[in-house]
Amino acid sequence: MRRQTASEDARLPAARDILVSMTRSTSATSANSGQPAASSWRLQDAKARFSELVRMAHRDGPQHVTVHGREAVVVVDAAEYNRLRGVQTGELLIEALQSSPHKQISIEPSRSPMPVRAVKL
Repeated sequence: MRRQTASEDARLPAARDILVSMTRSTSATSANSGQPAASSWRLQDAKARFSELVRMAHRDGPQHVTVHGREAVVVVDAAEYNRLRGVQTGELLIEALQSSPHKQISIEPSRSPMPVRAVKL
């Protein structure tokens, strides 16, 4: 086995740091410090400080919660959630049908007469 030289020893920590930084998820850590980002919470911390998590989601935007180091859920403000979800009133369908060039086509289903049972009173 070959022994490493002093110059190889000096390069080894830098190469290891580069490899570690390449394998870290940037969404869960701050790019500058390697510390968890302010909007990322471990599950146990999120449970213990839930009120603060909700306030931060309302004030600062989406808060990411991780389980075993992997992103599991995102807590967002209710107004932001409703904006992203959109209004489901059916208005878009009505507008699409009204703007159709085929308005003259009837979409009423044809109904056949149903048999009537004799009922004794």
